[in-house]
Amino acid sequence: MAVTTLDSDKKKNAFKFQRHYALLNHYLRPQMRRVVLMSVLLLAGIALQLASPQIIRYFLDTAQQGGGQPGSMPVNLVRAALLFILAALAQQALIVLAGTTSQRVSWSATNRLRGDLTLHLLRLDMTFHKQHTPGELIERVEGDVTALANFFSSFVVNVIGNGLLVMGILILLFRENLVVGLGMLAYTLITLATLGAIQGLAVPRWAASRQASAEQYGFLEERIAGAEEIRTAGAEAHTLTRLYSLMRNFLHKSRAAFLVSSLASSLTNLLYVIGYAIGLAFGVYLFSRGEATLGTAYLITHYVGMLSSPLQSLRHEAQDLQSATASIQRIEDLLNLRPSTSEVELAQQSAALPEGALSVAFEQVSFHYEDNENVLTNLCFALPAGKVLGVLGRTGSGKSTLTRLLFRLYDPSEGCIRLSETDLRTVQIKGLRGRVGMVTQDVQLFQASLRDNLTFFNPAVSDAQLEAVLKDLRLWDWVQSQSAGLDTRMSSGGLGLSAGEAQLLAFARVFLKDPGLVILDEASSRLDPVTETLMERAVERLFVGRTGIIIAHRLKTVQRADDILILEDGRVVEYGPRVALVQDPTSRFYSLLQTGLEEALA
Repeated sequence: MAVTTLDSDKKKNAFKFQRHYALLNHYLRPQMRRVVLMSVLLLAGIALQLASPQIIRYFLDTAQQGGGQPGSMPVNLVRAALLFILAALAQQALIVLAGTTSQRVSWSATNRLRGDLTLHLLRLDMTFHKQHTPGELIERVEGDVTALANFFSSFVVNVIGNGLLVMGILILLFRENLVVGLGMLAYTLITLATLGAIQGLAVPRWAASRQASAEQYGFLEERIAGAEEIRTAGAEAHTLTRLYSLMRNFLHKSRAAFLVSSLASSLTNLLYVIGYAIGLAFGVYLFSRGEATLGTAYLITHYVGMLSSPLQSLRHEAQDLQSATASIQRIEDLLNLRPSTSEVELAQQSAALPEGALSVAFEQVSFHYEDNENVLTNLCFALPAGKVLGVLGRTGSGKSTLTRLLFRLYDPSEGCIRLSETDLRTVQIKGLRGRVGMVTQDVQLFQASLRDNLTFFNPAVSDAQLEAVLKDLRLWDWVQSQSAGLDTRMSSGGLGLSAGEAQLLAFARVFLKDPGLVILDEASSRLDPVTETLMERAVERLFVGRTGIIIAHRLKTVQRADDILILEDGRVVEYGPRVALVQDPTSRFYSLLQTGLEEALA
């Protein structure tokens, strides 16, 4: 049983080493020149650290022996002093250069990892994002990657470098005196064994601390964003109670992690004091017996004192390794996630959607979120290419879920959705979303230039294309009135813009995309009458040569539809041509027109 456990631990350690090596190799390989330069600088600094005490010993022994003419400074002492000063200056210069190079390596590697991790998270579907708040994901990306900064920059070099420094000190101590060397070797081994034992206790506690931090910041981000709703519902006390619970959990987990790490620090300091006292005693003893010169006694004491620095550094590296191991595990957990909206195999020929307007067909489509009841049940309808469908229904009837399925934020639980006879699951998501455009009532704007907000940072879109679209939407004069035109910086969330201006910018994005299917999800619900006139013209232009689906909010908007679909509890209760339904007194749509759309759907 003991042998089996030992083999299992070996396999786990080997697996951890492979993960660490794979991550280092992937992100440091592009910076190999900098890594080599950093290694050379650190190793050169170690060599100077070992040489400096030798210079001081020579200086002390030469001064004790007395040399040169009385009243004058011996030339060899002057040379030794100058050599020591130059070595000290060179050592400091190497430390600065190594630190600068290390930081450049660290920032380049961690920024690349942040980009890769963020892109991966953005590719995950809504099932994942419903389970994790934006604040939690931001904290995990930033917090876990930041914990790897030292791991990427100088971890391996520092561990090897400090290991070589310890070995160099021990070799030089053995060279001076066998007993001193053996004593300091035992001290070093005991210290390293102690650190290794504590590391196994710290890793799971650091992982738990990082998770508690992510949960706390995720809760804060979500509740701050919904502060108005919380006040309206009178839920301040409930929110604060939950926040206190998360903060208390974070405190307990962090305190446990720091206590274990502090134990390593305290034990290292204790062992250092003991080792230094033994080294000092050895130096005094050898000098008093005449077995060592004053310079040699100083050398032994100094080298023993020097052991503190690399062992302390190794302790810090062990602590960073604890945090890094926990962060690597959490990062790999994210990278191993795969969207439930499965992509086609690369070996297969992925279907491509045709140019122009796309027909839409729902064939026996049902959908539910996780293990909940169906939101949509047995949905069947066919919308010809170039036609416009108006979708009506009370809140919670499944209107928005229908559009999310078309955009492949989710896949149907049952049935099939086709665009121009092509099953959506055979179309790569990037290709699909290039042919389907969506405008919602909430417009996401970024803290970037107006140009980047319109093009989504695509440099292939020219200013001439932007100007043509904006003139078509009658927004060009507004753009020219801004302080820097297309280079005007937008605030995150669209601060400083009216709801109508932000909505029209969203329409401009769709125009630039030129999709075959356009979905308007209550896009006019927040517009003032003046802006709505501009939007009506934009909608009319947008539907030319394209298929459209309108999630209706206002009667004026739904009346442009060719067909009407009415949902109730996720089922189709009425579907047909709008003109025919208007003329049928027994239809649901006719009743809505008589009672007023907004009131009937409230």
